[in-house]
Amino acid sequence: MAVLMADVFGSPNIGVYCFCNEELAVVPPGLTKRKMRQIADTLEVGICSTTVGGSTLVGALVAGNSKGLLVPHTIQEYERQRIEQFSKVIVVDSNWTALGNVVLANDFGAVLHPDSPQEIVKSLTRLEVPAVCSKIGSLPFVGALALATNKGVLLSPNALKEEQSVIESALKVGVELSTTNGGVAFVKSGILANSKGAVVGPLTRGAELMQVTKALGV
Repeated sequence: MAVLMADVFGSPNIGVYCFCNEELAVVPPGLTKRKMRQIADTLEVGICSTTVGGSTLVGALVAGNSKGLLVPHTIQEYERQRIEQFSKVIVVDSNWTALGNVVLANDFGAVLHPDSPQEIVKSLTRLEVPAVCSKIGSLPFVGALALATNKGVLLSPNALKEEQSVIESALKVGVELSTTNGGVAFVKSGILANSKGAVVGPLTRGAELMQVTKALGV
């Protein structure tokens, strides 16, 4: 198990640009072979380099778990085919395209934006997990304000006690509070992780790294 510090295109917001589950990391085109190899080795995954709907903001657009990836209807066929070499792809036919910001999931459960359209709610059945709705710190963007793996959840420090309880119960893992990238409460923007490792933005502080290792067991 390991923690790697890395940027994407000079940005510390690695979680905005990349997505991973237990088997796969999806990264935008343009990363060096060395950086892709480092990410793959740290997370112990295969790696797929592609845009989603022509966008490099893969982490904001994709959600999912080991059973599959939820992607927006804007995905192009060639992009879908690339990802399908590694994982099942579930296209969500909704006007909501930033699925990574509104869905928080692991292999045990999912938490959704309270106003999620039915197309997103129904897609969770294909991930084979039960889902609940919640906010984090009274904000609905649960996928952006937390990072979940099969070992734990790293959660915005603004989360209310009752929200922490809901998320812990839904995802069936422990919760720890922290920021990433030197104080950013939108936790997922600064981290990419699964149960085997984590990649964090280079602005991440020592205290935040300690919370990452504690929360995610890496």
